[in-house]
Amino acid sequence: MGKRTKLYEAAKQLGEVALGKRPADLIIRDGVLVNVFTGELLEHTDVVISGDRIALVGKARKEHEGPNTKVIEANGQYLVPGLIDGHMHVESTMLSVTEFSKAALAKGTTTVFMDPHEIANVFGIEGVRYMHEEGQQLPLKVYTTFPSCVPATDDLEDAGASLTVADIQEGLTWENVQGLGEVMNFPGVVHGDSKMHGEIAETIKADKTVTGHFPSEDPYALQAYIAAGVTSDHETIAKEDALAKLRAGLHVQIREGSAWRDVKEVIKVITEYNVDTRNISLVTDDVYPETLITKGHMNHVVRRAIEEGLDPVTAIQLATINSARYFHMENDIGSISAGKFADLLLIEDLQQMEASTVIADGSIQFEKGELQQVFPVYTYPDAVRSSVHLAREMKADDFLHRTNRPDGEVKVNVVKAIEGSARTEKMTASLQVKDGAVHIDKKQDIIHLTCIERHKGTGQISNVFVHGFQFQHGAVASTVAHDSHNLLVMGVDREDMAIAANRLAEIGGGLVAVRNGEVLAELPMPIAGLMSDQPLETVVEQVSNLVKAWENLGCSITDPIMTFSLIALAVIPEIRVTNRGLADVTTFELIDVVISE
Repeated sequence: MGKRTKLYEAAKQLGEVALGKRPADLIIRDGVLVNVFTGELLEHTDVVISGDRIALVGKARKEHEGPNTKVIEANGQYLVPGLIDGHMHVESTMLSVTEFSKAALAKGTTTVFMDPHEIANVFGIEGVRYMHEEGQQLPLKVYTTFPSCVPATDDLEDAGASLTVADIQEGLTWENVQGLGEVMNFPGVVHGDSKMHGEIAETIKADKTVTGHFPSEDPYALQAYIAAGVTSDHETIAKEDALAKLRAGLHVQIREGSAWRDVKEVIKVITEYNVDTRNISLVTDDVYPETLITKGHMNHVVRRAIEEGLDPVTAIQLATINSARYFHMENDIGSISAGKFADLLLIEDLQQMEASTVIADGSIQFEKGELQQVFPVYTYPDAVRSSVHLAREMKADDFLHRTNRPDGEVKVNVVKAIEGSARTEKMTASLQVKDGAVHIDKKQDIIHLTCIERHKGTGQISNVFVHGFQFQHGAVASTVAHDSHNLLVMGVDREDMAIAANRLAEIGGGLVAVRNGEVLAELPMPIAGLMSDQPLETVVEQVSNLVKAWENLGCSITDPIMTFSLIALAVIPEIRVTNRGLADVTTFELIDVVISE
């Protein structure tokens, strides 16, 4: 893809094309314009395009058409601005930025603002650079918000890298880095943490956007958070909280991803409270591969808003011009109007939001059910494709929790997974000690859970116990373990646990399920142990095989793979496993597995 033109570079030529002094490259004729400025539907509208920008919206004349002008007959289809995702993590799709862009463009998304904080936890500023560079060569507009909280916690775990204020300062100078990634450490912001305030200060100095993450309901903390310079939140799950944040001046990003589905409740801030919608937008946050195929991307989020009673044009505004304005980029994206990048969709039915044609930068990207462009190949360095570093080959006995207690019964702290939730609960149970080790109890659904440091090969291992996954056989392992992404292993058979861990080290990370010494299913993720290098359809098939394998091991809960990947997330209560041990997230302290009498 060639370099996009700046408006000042194209302005003179656009003016000449608009006046008919120079022919257009592309004309879209006779569509119904979705005007996101006025909220109107304007019939019999033409769009005249020169290069990668729009020269005229209105009625094309014969002077606009030359011998090399391509003409698309819209035949009354709606002309919708290219959809914008104002907050998302490409790593959650399990795809490379390139493969994700193919899926997104086919569904009508032409711009994303990605926060690559997962790869940042593995490779730091260089990991962010790789994903950002990959995004710059694509027809999908990929803007980056530079990760703000790496690692997520300093005292409970060890990530592969960390980011400093100086790193953020440097990253903000890169072209198309548009702001600071979600500021998850809201307690740090509220209580004056110098690193967080330093990052925010550098972003404001660079005249970039400070994006937020504020799940608290404390009104005083909210005021302190906004006063520090944070301007948005995508963690709102209740209409009352949305109203409070909007009243306080925060931009509310309503999320509808694969696991976190907030549109149904939060859209009521518009449909019931009838608030001004200019400071509200729609985002995905985290979308899984299957969702991209079966439901879509931003078009699915817009459709969900419409299904919940929102006017279609308003829903489209929330996924276009509102996001553009939030990032102060409305002069380039977010609308179909003169001077803007030529990003637009032809859609027959606004209720369904399925594009028949997708145009980005004035080029047809998707038409007749197929992508129309050849995408460039981006090659990651070998080090990124070899990111699982274990001190040695794992053995079955590595997964025992050792104790100096005599044989008999002991009480232990257990991580209780909650189906369909990112949260966990701390529970206690009685387990048997035999030959200096605490043993699992399948009848109580209490099984092995292990976290192995995988970034620097330190050999650090923590063995704890987990409840809620219902395993009766085998083991699973993953290098997707938010946010530090160490190696997680869980199961009832320690031989299978060793096989699973060693297999991921062999293939460069990913997900694997093992039973009776046999690999039932796997999803290699050689890009930082977080992303596949395969096409979307292949990844979807591999994920489907993994889900079946988990069921084969006895697990029948909803979204088990996502629940497992969050079991080490030491910033969400109540209790988590990390490479350092068992973390109580209500006190931010490491606690003993075996409870002292």
